[in-house]
Amino acid sequence: MDSICATRKRRANSHRRALIGTVWTTAAVLAAALVFAPGADAQRGGGGGGGGGRGQQEGATGTPGGPIYTPPSPAMNISGVWWTQSYSRKIQLVGGGDLPYTDKGKAEYAKNIAGLKDGTLKDEARHLCVPDGLPRMLGNPYPFQIIQTPGQVTFAYELNHVIRPIVLDKPQVSAHELEVAPYYSGHSIAHWDGDTLVIETAGFNEKTFIDATGAPHSDAMTTVERIKKLNEKTLEDVITVTDPEMFTRPWSARFVYDLHPELRLEDYTCGEKHRDISKVKGVVVPK
Repeated sequence: MDSICATRKRRANSHRRALIGTVWTTAAVLAAALVFAPGADAQRGGGGGGGGGRGQQEGATGTPGGPIYTPPSPAMNISGVWWTQSYSRKIQLVGGGDLPYTDKGKAEYAKNIAGLKDGTLKDEARHLCVPDGLPRMLGNPYPFQIIQTPGQVTFAYELNHVIRPIVLDKPQVSAHELEVAPYYSGHSIAHWDGDTLVIETAGFNEKTFIDATGAPHSDAMTTVERIKKLNEKTLEDVITVTDPEMFTRPWSARFVYDLHPELRLEDYTCGEKHRDISKVKGVVVPK
C-alpha cells in the first residue's frame, strides 16, 4: 500500500510540474508576442496628421526581421554615425562675435582661464572622462551615433562614452527634480516639429564648460536644439543657450555633421591613443 501511495504522489507531482511549466511557457510566448508585435510600441504624437508637428509620429512601427523603428519620413530618419565637419576650441556663435557675458560671467571666465593655466582648475572632461556637457559636446572632434527607437532618440558619443537618451513627447521632469538632480548633460525632452527634431534641456550641473577654453555657465542654463537633415548625408544642430546669470541675452551656435556609414564607434579611454582625428578641420595634433 505504501508503495502504491508513493507512486501516486510522484505521478501527481510530475503532472503538477508539467502544468506549471506549460503555464510559464505560454506566458513567455504571449509576452514575446506583445513585445515584438509590429504596432506594440510605436511612437505616438499628441496631434492629428498633416501639417507636421508631433502628430507625424502616429503609426510608425517596426517590421519583423527589420529595423526596430522606421521613421514616418526619410527626412525624419537621422539614425547613423555622424562626424563633425570642423572643430574649434572656442564656441563659434551664429552671426559671429563673442559670448555676451554679464559682469559675473566675465569674472568667472577670467577665473577659469587663470585656473586652467596655472593648474588650480582641471578640465575634468579630459582628466576624468566625465561628459563634456552642452554645447561643448556637440562640437567634439570624434564621431557619434544616433539611434532611433519607438518613443526615444539616443545619442551615443565615442568621446568619453557619453550616452544621451532623449524621450519623445513627454513632459519635462519637475522643477524640484531639475534642482536636486542636475546632470552633466541636463534633462532632455524632445518632439518633432515637421522634419526638425526639437530638444529642450534643463537641469545642468555646473561642472562643465561651454567650450574647451573654459567658458562658464550656471545651473540656470537651458538649451533648445533644432536638429534637421540638410540633405541625405548632412545633419545640422543649431543650439540656443539661455543663462541670465552668465549671459546678457540668449545666443546660438551651429554644428554641421557628415554621415559616415562606413564607421563604427570605437572604445575610448582617457589618456590612451584613439582614432586619428587629424583630418577634422580645426584639430591641432600635438607634435
